[in-house]
Amino acid sequence: MSKQFSQLVTAVRQCRLCEASLPHGPRPVVQIDPQARILIAGQAPGRRVHESGVPFDDPSGDRLRDWMGISKDTFYDAGKIAILPMGFCFPGTGKSGDLPPRPECAKEWRQQLLDVLPRIRLTLLIGQFAQRWHLDDKDKNLTETVRAWRSYGPAVIPLPHPSPRNNIWLKKNPWFAKSLLPRLEKMTRNALDD
Repeated sequence: MSKQFSQLVTAVRQCRLCEASLPHGPRPVVQIDPQARILIAGQAPGRRVHESGVPFDDPSGDRLRDWMGISKDTFYDAGKIAILPMGFCFPGTGKSGDLPPRPECAKEWRQQLLDVLPRIRLTLLIGQFAQRWHLDDKDKNLTETVRAWRSYGPAVIPLPHPSPRNNIWLKKNPWFAKSLLPRLEKMTRNALDD
């Protein structure tokens, strides 16, 4: 890894841009390596991930790994999978779940980090915040965006958040498991093949 890459990652992990707005304090959680083949663009760490410092170290991660058809070892191999949420720190809890990701991370760091990932073959956009940043379809809601997954090209897949809070969405949208998940598994395998 280059000195420039190492300095960038160190700066991200030491970031305190929105410290005053974080009820639990800053703890940036990212997984990145220039060799990564898959980018997971999520929302923001939850409380459990904030405590462990490990991305998707919760039931959401279990479901996401299942959707992708990969093991924990593969998932946590930074040389295979980069995990860059839209906000790197736990934003706190609101009335109906976690608060939205703080906007400072994307403004300050996102493009710089994406620029050091030249080998990405597949990008998974988890949730509305990642989808709005990465896609041109800013006026579509999450369901419309995920339903239109084929239109974003062979290397980008928008997904709902794999949180158990989305069980109702998954039940209302059986096409997701029937049509998209088998394709996601295949695309994941293809992206990881050398």
